[in-house]
Amino acid sequence: MDEDNRTLSSDFTLTGPFTHSKASGFLFGAICAVFFMATTANGVTIFLVHTDPHLHTPMYFLLSHLSFIDVMYSSTIVPKMLADHSVGQGTISFVACTAQCFLYMGFVGAEFFLLGLMAYDRYMAVCHPLRYPVFMSRRVCWMILASSWLGGALDSFLLTPITMSLPFCASHEINHFFCEAPTMLRLACGDKAAYGTVMYMCCVMMLLIPFSVVMASYTRILITVQQIKSAEGRKKAFTTCSSHVIVVTLFYGAALYTYMLPRPYHTPIKDKVFSAFYTILTPLLNPLIYSLRNRDVMGAWRRVMARCQGACDV
Repeated sequence: MDEDNRTLSSDFTLTGPFTHSKASGFLFGAICAVFFMATTANGVTIFLVHTDPHLHTPMYFLLSHLSFIDVMYSSTIVPKMLADHSVGQGTISFVACTAQCFLYMGFVGAEFFLLGLMAYDRYMAVCHPLRYPVFMSRRVCWMILASSWLGGALDSFLLTPITMSLPFCASHEINHFFCEAPTMLRLACGDKAAYGTVMYMCCVMMLLIPFSVVMASYTRILITVQQIKSAEGRKKAFTTCSSHVIVVTLFYGAALYTYMLPRPYHTPIKDKVFSAFYTILTPLLNPLIYSLRNRDVMGAWRRVMARCQGACDV
């Protein structure tokens, strides 16, 4: 009971990414710029998908929700980190740390599942183009979205209690810039073997399910593409899938290191770098990869600019 009270009443200290005084100003400015651009780019993507009729398709419907998730999970971490650096302290209460862990795991879990299920959308577009409108109806899209959020919620409700129920009776200094589950588990004292095993199994399942969908979908896509005789047809099929493959590789690659690589391969610096990659940088890369490489999105942007220009001229 005393350990529980001590844990609940104590604040944690986040060391943050700004460890070197000479580079901290530059790093702070870079993170501010990346967060602003990521929020803006994802916001523009959501706006274009919901306002331009040409983008009212299943792929862009799912893409707009991917952008929404990117904004949400990045916003649970970056503003707090920047505010801590501005005021010169990095304290966070046990309740706030639990809330941050819960929200972050939920949003990231939802993105894991959504990216995996988006591979099914690409499979239907390439392998069954004539039946695509039937198999990717509005109802199916909402089921994909609901499944993603359900998976993310399950991720939060499983991992957060496991992480935050341990006694933190030793050091309360978190050598990270947010309350990430593996880092919090290493900070806890007492017998952590059972908790670590359960967390590892949860993470394996949460990554394995969507990753299996991705692998199965793209295996069928590759088989189908090999049967296409024209070079133009094969190029179109690869173009349809390339953006999603790049995003999946970047996001899953960093997550696999964080949650599945054995502890001896982890260091605080590596953990911060990989976590920063998929919590700060990936939300910016996703809309850039999908938008700059996509003629439909760029066409929607030009139409919006043309309407704005016409309104200004009037």
